[in-house]
Amino acid sequence: MRTTLATGEGGGRGGLLVLIPGTGGLLTVAALGIALLLLLIIKFRLQPFVALLTVSIAVGLAAGLSVTELFGTVQKSGAVSLVESGMGGTLGHIAVIIGLGTMLGSVLEVSGGAEALSSRLLTLFGERRAPLAMGVTGVLFGIPVFFDVGIFVLAPIVYAAARRSGRSILLYALPLVAGLSMTHAFLPPHPGPVAAAGLLKVDLGWVILMGAAAGIPAVLAAWAYAAWIGERVFVPVPADMVAAAEEARAAVTTERHGDEAPVPLGTLLAVIGTPLLLILLATFSSVLFEPSTGRSVLEFFGHPFVALTIALLLAYWLLGIRRGWSRTSLEQVSTASLKPVGNILLVVGAGGVFGAVLKGSGVAQALADTFADAGLPVVVLAWLISVVLRVAQGSATVAIVTTAGIVAPMLGDGVSQPYGALVIVAISAGSIFASHVNDGGFWMVAKYFGIPERVALRSWTVLESVLSVAGFGVVGVLSLFL
Repeated sequence: MRTTLATGEGGGRGGLLVLIPGTGGLLTVAALGIALLLLLIIKFRLQPFVALLTVSIAVGLAAGLSVTELFGTVQKSGAVSLVESGMGGTLGHIAVIIGLGTMLGSVLEVSGGAEALSSRLLTLFGERRAPLAMGVTGVLFGIPVFFDVGIFVLAPIVYAAARRSGRSILLYALPLVAGLSMTHAFLPPHPGPVAAAGLLKVDLGWVILMGAAAGIPAVLAAWAYAAWIGERVFVPVPADMVAAAEEARAAVTTERHGDEAPVPLGTLLAVIGTPLLLILLATFSSVLFEPSTGRSVLEFFGHPFVALTIALLLAYWLLGIRRGWSRTSLEQVSTASLKPVGNILLVVGAGGVFGAVLKGSGVAQALADTFADAGLPVVVLAWLISVVLRVAQGSATVAIVTTAGIVAPMLGDGVSQPYGALVIVAISAGSIFASHVNDGGFWMVAKYFGIPERVALRSWTVLESVLSVAGFGVVGVLSLFL
């Protein structure tokens, strides 16, 4: 192993004699760091935020970084430490987006938007195509709403459809959760793709475009598997969950003023589609038009912060004020929705710290050089690394932010925005592979829909793998042309 002795003064290496590993040593540090991360999360059940932060510090010190480089000094000299830059740089990009997106989803949820959307789609598709209607509901409602919230809100509709038909609940539940899972993994404003976009410095417009291009064929493949397994394995509607759902629905109906009329489908689509349209217009304006006032206007309104703010204000007006909500109700719904966001932001921020330490210590560059020598395309490596991390520790968010930190140096500065977006989608696809017993989503799907564990492994776990592989397959094809 090649090593170098280095000394630093002032803000360099803190004036200490430091043993800096060569490429082989840096790769060993990376492997041990990832192994430690998995050990802390899997074996010791350490909270992912704490585990990521601990591993970031350990990797930095093992790779030769000084305490000053990691944390700065008590008396600031103007230099920003890696921990601060990693945390602040990442959260500065995604915190606003996730916060606005979460509040938007909450207003849609409490206003009865999910029920209105599914009811209209069920009417449109008819009873025979009810599973397809549930799948489309999952995709559309999943854009602004977190995966677990979508299951909680839409589960009663699945129960009702399955009871009316007398068929297996898998036939209705799996298309729904496939849609929710695809949008949660592939599309902003969900935390995973937004965090990866920040770490890889890719426009959200391109992430939306590539995410949809890969996600729609992937979810169609998942729906085909759902139809196949749903006809072969019968799972009855869980009576206890139906009773609990009816109680929850009654509580939510009271909260949103039970005499409200159903939300018009056009209103729902306008609220969901407005931010996506504005962001895409801004992305394409920078490609198609020369600098001008018109382009500046499109880029202003299409900035994710502005686009989501407009969508949220639109939801406040169309789904709240116009339907009799008080300003106090709107404030309470918005504030309550932000309570679960803290953990997500901390995990993503710690992932940003891990990426900054990998880059600042030279570990990321050593990994990039080694993977480049392997001859595999970046999109393939991104998917494989994400798959390994996902299967090992269960959290899609941890898999995404960790993989993005490892992959970022492989892209360099000259990579195009569309290709960078494809890499993000490859990472996202890998992050949902083979959901099993170490993933909270596995237990949520199994328990909400009364699916025995063995059947959940045959249905939900395989469904997630189909989504992952199909999405990655589309990414691989698209990468040949970019």
